[in-house]
Amino acid sequence: MSYNPTHLAQAPTREAVDQLAGAALLEFGTPWCGHCARAQPLIEAALGAHPEVQHLKVEDGPGRKLGRSYGVKLWPTLIFLKDGAEVARLVRPQSQSAIGEALAALAPQSSSGASPGNKTSI
Repeated sequence: MSYNPTHLAQAPTREAVDQLAGAALLEFGTPWCGHCARAQPLIEAALGAHPEVQHLKVEDGPGRKLGRSYGVKLWPTLIFLKDGAEVARLVRPQSQSAIGEALAALAPQSSSGASPGNKTSI
């Protein structure tokens, strides 16, 4: 999966996000946010080099529980997840390279033999 240009019809629960398998980019914002619109070409280009990363674009705002659970205050906020755990975070990214560096932190490392448990994809 790669870049997703539209927000999910319904945001996943925090429990579902915590159970994600592999690499994921959780993007919080709104369709009308100017900062979000300016960041889209950067996000799309950076994700182009990482087709293995699941991109979850979540509309945020008052009463939206998922964004509150991550402490999101400004848009866009990009949260980089590996097996459901936050690895990196960017708020209002200004460059494709910054997003690319955070995505690189999600690259698989040598296995320690530990099982990731019962992880899923959304």
